[in-house]
Amino acid sequence: MTPLILAAFALTIWAQFKVKGNFNKFSQVPARSGMSGAEVARRILDDNGLYQVPVEPIPGKLTDHFDPISNVVRLSEPVYYGNSISSISVAAHEVGHAIQHKEGYSMLVLRHRMFPAVNITSGIAPFLLLAGVFFKMTNLLLIGIIFFSLAVAFQLVTLPVEFNASSRAKRLMLAEGFVAGDEKRGVDKVLGAAALTYVASTLVAVMQLLEYIWIFTSNNED
Repeated sequence: MTPLILAAFALTIWAQFKVKGNFNKFSQVPARSGMSGAEVARRILDDNGLYQVPVEPIPGKLTDHFDPISNVVRLSEPVYYGNSISSISVAAHEVGHAIQHKEGYSMLVLRHRMFPAVNITSGIAPFLLLAGVFFKMTNLLLIGIIFFSLAVAFQLVTLPVEFNASSRAKRLMLAEGFVAGDEKRGVDKVLGAAALTYVASTLVAVMQLLEYIWIFTSNNED
């Protein structure tokens, strides 16, 4: 494993600690609006004409997501019931995805279209890559690289989707008065750390892909 990949892995671990640290820190800071994550999510959905999209609590921590198939926003229990800066920030972010879905946001549409193929190829790619490297079978290695490239492309497409959802969340929270101007720093910290995890994991995937391409090129030169 190259030093660049090790550095990328280290960044990923640091980003995960950052997410948990910022979420826990601002979980202790009540939003002055007094609204819970569920209430904020419901209000934003209704204000954007998404009356049919339910908001449901789910077990776990940081398990929040928007399910485009069931068309439902699912919030972890601390977010759903909590009225902290962390809770309402995460809730607004997930609703941002629901709004993207309604508007047909191009990168989200592309991500959804890529998912079926990536879901298959990402599971096969590691075996093809390992077999190609271990047995020095360049054909297997090439197929593995192609499959892994799809997974990397999926992660690259995910970045603007996540950044756009956070941008929407911040704008809507301020416009609706869910947070005051001096509370925006906490929102930025919570959502910024979450975005960093996507950046870090994408960087790791890109570095790994480049390494496999270098191995493939080296084998062909031998």
